[in-house]
Amino acid sequence: MSERGTIARHAGTVLVGQLATMAFGVADTLIAGRYAPEALATLSVGSAVYISIFVALQAMVQAQLPVWAELRGRRRGPEVGRSVRQAVWLCGAGMVVGMGALLFPDPLLRWAEVPPHLEQQVLDYLAVLALSLPAALLFRAYSTLNQALGRPVMVTWLQAASLVVKVPLSIWLTFGGLGVPAMGLAGCAWATVIVNWLLVALAGWALRTHSLYAPYRIWRAIERPDWKTLRAFARLGVPTALAVMVEVTSFTLMALFIARQGTVAAASHQIASNLTAVLYMVPLSLGLACSARVSYWLGAGDDRRAREALRTGLRITLLLACISAAILVLGRHGLARLYAGDNPQVVQGAAGLLLWVALYHVADAMQALCVFLLRSFGVATRPLVVYCVLLWGVGLGGGYLLAYRGLGPWPPLHTPAAFWGAGGVALALTAAVFTALLWRVVRSHRPAAAA
Repeated sequence: MSERGTIARHAGTVLVGQLATMAFGVADTLIAGRYAPEALATLSVGSAVYISIFVALQAMVQAQLPVWAELRGRRRGPEVGRSVRQAVWLCGAGMVVGMGALLFPDPLLRWAEVPPHLEQQVLDYLAVLALSLPAALLFRAYSTLNQALGRPVMVTWLQAASLVVKVPLSIWLTFGGLGVPAMGLAGCAWATVIVNWLLVALAGWALRTHSLYAPYRIWRAIERPDWKTLRAFARLGVPTALAVMVEVTSFTLMALFIARQGTVAAASHQIASNLTAVLYMVPLSLGLACSARVSYWLGAGDDRRAREALRTGLRITLLLACISAAILVLGRHGLARLYAGDNPQVVQGAAGLLLWVALYHVADAMQALCVFLLRSFGVATRPLVVYCVLLWGVGLGGGYLLAYRGLGPWPPLHTPAAFWGAGGVALALTAAVFTALLWRVVRSHRPAAAA
């Protein structure tokens, strides 16, 4: 099979699973919107906090994909298994940090000036979601392993099946019935907890019994922490986690700042951000697939095939991003009505924001793929610096000034569009910088002989 076919098949399989997982959030948004407008606004703030924490921690685990793919390329199967077991210690550290942040988010909510009538509801929602974080991180490690092995299909089946459980469970617990009282938005959170732990149980069973994992000897007793291995994890994982935290918070903190503008603005932004997250699954899937292929060929000592995989991924990503943006522009009103039902104010606000989302997505897709490919070459710290300057400084900072202080000739806009416009500019600059950096890294790379 050609490199393009291999990447497309891998990415397509990952995409189905990612969309199934993303459908958790889409379903919760639809359910909350029909339960009460306040529930949708609470979800906007609560999910922003949860995603900011979880995505950064999962990135620390997911950053090991190039390591495991390269070991596979070098045909060092047992070393893959040992590395995976050591990653359990990494997950444990992430659990402690993440659960602490979710259980005690009060300083962040006060700093963002979340309206008092939403604050307690957000705290209750996050307290439930904290119980799902350990399972979510462990399943992310299992997912990353399968992607590194070039066999993501089992993860996709599990994610798709979990959606079949998640949606009816969320509806039942939110609205109540059959002797269960209506829990409101907390019902969606409890459904997420149940499904995530079910996924971990199934993943553990697969690791123990499936022949795919036998050559890697994964199901063994976990060794004591190997500090040399963990330091190597940290050198790649910590800058990656921080970079993803900056990337995601530049996006999710918009919800906290926009919450000051009222329920309609927060609900409109929630719809736009949810669709943005769904669209992001395409470049994310391509990034995982391309990173796995590039790292595999680098481990095998075939620099020419690694470059071919890289160029193929860039072409596919740009094409699909432009197609997605066009569909979004043409269907923006219908999509807004799908989420907001018969609320004309929210529909109008969300439809206007989706024009910005289309531009935002193209830049986001390109920078996302580039940063995955840079990690395949061991480059993690420089993207962190770029994110801090551009996404936090130009994007989030510029959006805040445009919305509440005014910037140059523009008076304060007091609309979510201020944040989306500034964020789009920041992502376009980031994509340009990462493309130039990737070009330089690839040109200076010297292939190593396969071990």
